Amino acid sequence: MPFSIAIIDYERGNLKSIYKCLKHLNIESIITDDSKILLNADGVILPGVGAFGDAMKQLKQKKLVPIIEQIVKNGTPFFGVCLGQQLICSKSTEMGEYDGLDFIEGDVVKFDILKVDKVPQIGWNSVDFIDKGHFLVQGIPDNSYFYFVHSFYVVPRNEENIVGLTQYGDIKYCSIISKNNIVATQFHPEKSSKHGIKMYQNFIDFCKK
Repeated sequence: MPFSIAIIDYERGNLKSIYKCLKHLNIESIITDDSKILLNADGVILPGVGAFGDAMKQLKQKKLVPIIEQIVKNGTPFFGVCLGQQLICSKSTEMGEYDGLDFIEGDVVKFDILKVDKVPQIGWNSVDFIDKGHFLVQGIPDNSYFYFVHSFYVVPRNEENIVGLTQYGDIKYCSIISKNNIVATQFHPEKSSKHGIKMYQNFIDFCKK
């Protein structure tokens, strides 16, 4: 079967921009909520824009949660982007308290307005690669800049899951997280110029292995 990357369509993500980024890399991907296609893909991307609770509700309504759980259990490379990073964690306090997919133990909390310039953080910021040997950051200079748009961030319970950290005001938070076949970024690689494109290329290379 030909190599394939699936982008999960639950109507809450920057689907087309990721699709276009992969196309730039000569990788044909498919935006889909079809369980058969998702389960047979060589790699799966979970995008996300908006509120945590609404996104989880939408995943459940489209019956995608058990499919995503099976994808991860199967060992398929899995990439969460922006809200997608938050969704793979345990819970969020955004507009209430909501359970996440709980693939990586951790909580999603809001920036303390007293400790940062403004909320949300919108724009370019650097990432300190804590795990410089991780496949996702290979060939990318440490402290490279990526594009962020978010008010909440992930606090992993296990530091070993942290790949990258970002400083915003007085808060240093996790901006790249990983566990086994799962990787996720708080920033948008598809909006982050050459370093973001390289990050997707690294993910593709990992999928092909």
